[in-house]
Amino acid sequence: MGAALTSFKFIGGGGVPHKMVFVINTSLRMGPGKMAAQVGHAAVALYRSALKSEEGRNALDYWAQHGEMKIVLRADSASQLSTLCKQAHQHGLIAELIHDAGHTQIPAGSCTVLGIFGPREEIDEVTGHLKLHN
Repeated sequence: MGAALTSFKFIGGGGVPHKMVFVINTSLRMGPGKMAAQVGHAAVALYRSALKSEEGRNALDYWAQHGEMKIVLRADSASQLSTLCKQAHQHGLIAELIHDAGHTQIPAGSCTVLGIFGPREEIDEVTGHLKLHN
């Protein structure tokens, strides 16, 4: 899992919509079940990272009270996920890169998903150019 920030640039509440975004590495051609499992790993990693700070806990509470928005997007490669992760951290967002254990379809260590959590507008600055995963 990627390095998580210990505090948000922005805190939850105050009318700032939050969301979780999951960016799939489409170059791996994961099956739907594998993809769902990897997104699940990313969601849990983001949640655990947010719990580490009061700001993160406040953001989770606000997010939970306002619909728990989640979006799945696509990227072309692991290097694109890595670049997006760095950009997310620069924006003060919680970001987690997920690497597969290699027990099924994907070689061990493959970067499968990037999860990002934080204010919607900040996330959109990082991921707004990406397409929805279908």
